[in-house]
This record gives sequence, structure tokens and C-alpha cells, in this order.
Amino acid sequence: MTTTEPSPTGRRLAGTMSVIQTRSAPPKDMQLDYDKRLMLVSGRANPELAAKIGSKLEVELGGVILKTFSNGEVYCRYKESVRGADVFIVQPICGNPDYGLSANDALMELLELIDAAVGGSAHRVIAVTPWYGYSRQDKKSAPREPISARLVARMLESAGIDRILTMDLHSGQIQGFFQKPCDHMTAVFMLTQYFADLDLEDLVVVSPDVGRVKLNKNFASKIGADLAILNKERPAQQVAEIGYVIGEVAGKTAVLVDDLIDTAGTLKAAARAVREAGARRVYAAATHGVFSGNAWENLAAAGFEQIVVTDTLPLPPGAPSNVRVLSCADLLTNSIRQIFTDGSVSDVFGGENQLF
Repeated sequence: MTTTEPSPTGRRLAGTMSVIQTRSAPPKDMQLDYDKRLMLVSGRANPELAAKIGSKLEVELGGVILKTFSNGEVYCRYKESVRGADVFIVQPICGNPDYGLSANDALMELLELIDAAVGGSAHRVIAVTPWYGYSRQDKKSAPREPISARLVARMLESAGIDRILTMDLHSGQIQGFFQKPCDHMTAVFMLTQYFADLDLEDLVVVSPDVGRVKLNKNFASKIGADLAILNKERPAQQVAEIGYVIGEVAGKTAVLVDDLIDTAGTLKAAARAVREAGARRVYAAATHGVFSGNAWENLAAAGFEQIVVTDTLPLPPGAPSNVRVLSCADLLTNSIRQIFTDGSVSDVFGGENQLF
């Protein structure tokens, strides 16, 4: 709009008054009401554990087709959309004789489940692998050996995981093989609570070797027990020789604590050494019950009162009556819930899960 006004000299000047037009600027981002979606699926390595977790989360296991072809190749396909979901894949890297599955089959199946979820546009893919296979091959013990635990970590990350949830790694340093977040759970509190409830007298916790002293010291402090150590040597893989016992076990109830029981050769030798040192009764406790080879025969010959493990791996057939299995489903459920809601996983343990 233009107007003219008289100037001090009597001349009229044209003046201009500008009107600013206001309008909304285009947004710099798009705000969406995003509802997170959790999907829980299971491989064939330990479907019973996955079913327990699903029941506690109050979600049904996602539909997935899993099979092994006649040539030995494994195959998977999701039956429903995974787009935009946080997909939690429960698959310890272990065999399952009920499905004719080997540890290597389980690893390949896990990789395929991860790749299929990534290709299906999942929001996040989380491997729930309570038993981390190849964890004992975490360093070079001889020239020209692979570091297989590191290789498995690279394979999982190459397949596309966003994070991994695991339990009681053979060595805590394996977490360093991952570039993605690694949530490391522990079953120590479950096991210590079990032995505290047994109310055993004159307890001594016995470490099978010096490498497990810190774990066993924590275990002993939580149940108010003494600590002893076994001097162990390995002349060959899966062969253990116990030299002597460091500490007092005579007249006491000994609890041998380790992270896993495989062929049970170490436990058999350890139980014999502890009994020869004068222990009255001997128990065994471990997070992972692998139980391969002659495990049942070795455990039967060892004469344990009880062998206590968790269900990170399925229990092979033929287990003796003194094997007790504690479920880690509650622990994994709480951890999954915290990951899904972006909560604190360490709060599940009050920040006390760094046991190594």
C-alpha cells in the first residue's frame, strides 16, 4: 500500500508501507507416534527355554519355518512380517539331539535368522545366546590356531545383529570381540541362592583352577563359605589332571563351581582330589551343562550329592537323578524387557554382574 505525505519543503513524497505475509515454514523433521513392537522367535537349539521366556513376557513365539535339507543345509523363513519390530532370537550355539542339530547347525541357523530379520526390515535384531559356542577358543594356546570366539562374533555382526545377550562367558574379555553392545548376564545369583536355601553346614567353595578363583571367591562370599583352590593342568584338550588342593576341605561339604560342565573329566578328577583331602560331601555347580562325550559316566563315577546347572542348553538324554536344572528364563526375560524398553540391563543385578 502506497501513500504520499507533505515534506517540510511543501513537496509531496511517495512513501511505501510493507505488509509481511506470514506462513508456516516446512518442518525440518517428521514426528510420528511410533509404537514399539517386540517379536520373540526361537531356533531349534533350545525351544523350551524360548517358550518359558515367551510365557513370562506374555507374548507368543513368532512363527518361523526351520528345517534341514537332506544335504545338511539349514533353512529358515519368517511366517509373518518383522518390519519395524525389535526381533529377539533365542538360540544358544549348541546341538539339540531332538532335532538332529549340531552346534555348527545352530550357529548357521542363528546367522540365517538374523539375516532374514535384517532383510525383512526389522527395527533391531538382538541375538539371545545364553550359551556362546566356541567360547573356550578365545585365544591362541598354540601356534597357528584360530581365535574362534572372535570369529563367531564377527560372523554375528556381519549377519546384522544390533546387540547380543549372553550369559557367563568363559572369559569376560570375549565381550571385547564385539563392536556392537554385548549384555553379559550371570547365573551366579541363582546358584548361590539355591545353595543358601539348602542350608548346608561347613561349606567350602572349591575353584577347579586358578583361572576361576575370582568367580569362586564371589560365590563363596555370597553363601558365607571358605575358599579352596585346585592345582589343575591340561596335558591335552578336554583332559584334566588335578595335582593337589590348596586350602582346608577336610570334614567339610565342598562345592565345586565352574562356568560349564562338558565331558566332566575335570569334575571327576576334582571330586576325587577333594575326597582324598578329606571332604565329607561334594556338590557341583555350573551355569552351562554341555554334558558331551562320557559326561554321564564321569559324573556317575564322581559320586556327587548334586550337580546343579541352568537350562542355557537343553539337557541331553540319560541324565542321572542327581542333576538339578534351574531355569534362567526369569533372568533372560527381565533382561529382554529392559533392552526393549531402553532400560538399564545392569539394574537386573543391581550393577553386580561384572564377576570377572
